[in-house]
Amino acid sequence: MPETAPDSPLPRAILDAVHSPMHPLARQTLLAAIDAGWSDPRRLHREGRTARRLLDQAREILASAMGLRPDEVSFHASAPHALDRGIRGLREGRRRVGNALVTTAIDQALVLRRRHDDDPLIVVDEHGHMDLGAFTQGVASPGVALAVLAHANPEIGTRQSIPEAHEAGRAAGVPLLLDVASSWGRLPLPSTAEVYAGDAASFAGPPLGVLGVRTGTRFTLDGPPSGPEGGRELAEPWVPLALAAAEAWRQSEVDHRTDAARARELIDRVRASAGQVPEVQVVGDPIERLPHVVTFSALYVDGEALVHEFDRRGFAVASGSACTADTLEPSHVLAGIGAITHGNVRLTLPMESVAPARSEWIDRFCVELPEVISTVRARLGTDRL
Repeated sequence: MPETAPDSPLPRAILDAVHSPMHPLARQTLLAAIDAGWSDPRRLHREGRTARRLLDQAREILASAMGLRPDEVSFHASAPHALDRGIRGLREGRRRVGNALVTTAIDQALVLRRRHDDDPLIVVDEHGHMDLGAFTQGVASPGVALAVLAHANPEIGTRQSIPEAHEAGRAAGVPLLLDVASSWGRLPLPSTAEVYAGDAASFAGPPLGVLGVRTGTRFTLDGPPSGPEGGRELAEPWVPLALAAAEAWRQSEVDHRTDAARARELIDRVRASAGQVPEVQVVGDPIERLPHVVTFSALYVDGEALVHEFDRRGFAVASGSACTADTLEPSHVLAGIGAITHGNVRLTLPMESVAPARSEWIDRFCVELPEVISTVRARLGTDRL
């Protein structure tokens, strides 16, 4: 039986799907692979060779999904881990040039923590688009080792101009690390980057970090060069996870464009409904954005109260920053675009293959949305302000 909220007789609506339920066939693959691919793929016995063959198959599928060769792709414990490995590898590989990192003010908190105080930090406009002129100037600065950009922001959905940014980096001799953890399987990936860091969970796979480094890129990590995953990891990945991720991609690849178009229509409805509520601000570019993400902020309330009220009515939604461990921490992304940083709610739609009722969920959400905000404002005594 589907889980229900204490005060709601309706099935739960999962609208916080950064890590969504796995695709049913990916789940079946995971369970089957526990029996078939449990062994260490480095072993020479039959079970080890079987695990190696299955791991190679998964790598080939996921590398193709990124537009890369299998030997350019490595698997990691999580998407943040893969992103961090990418930063470290590019910095170490280009240490003779410098160690400065260029990124935007709204990129992941992990990326911002890896920059130095005097590294170029690129401002964005009210929709979250970076200043390309400032980026071009930033990557041309002395001592810049790498640039890190999210293909699309996981919190407000806005897409960046990646081909133009890559061209600016290439002219300056600076490699681009592209964070595709939110867009892989949801948008066509740009072919213009030296390094990619992604998450299989973005297309209804298990949380598995995937790092792709194009041949010829100066990339070095500490540790033995003959270590697992091309020397990028301390241990081999768990083969069943890689196989489940590959199967999730195989299933999503068939209809991800159709899925994205349907998700965009649903998010457009949420944007319109939220925009009609008094003192509510919908953020992010309405056109150049992820198809499945929306954030809005309401005055006179806090995000935690809204999350709890939606939860009581059967909706799982998010608030706060999308890229910190504490999900209710005030959002540096909203601050970076000059938006309201409190009272924000974020929806991340799962794929239709794992949430066939998502259209009905959005119908209910749009009906409940004005009442939820009104109820919370009345509870806090702010409805009279």
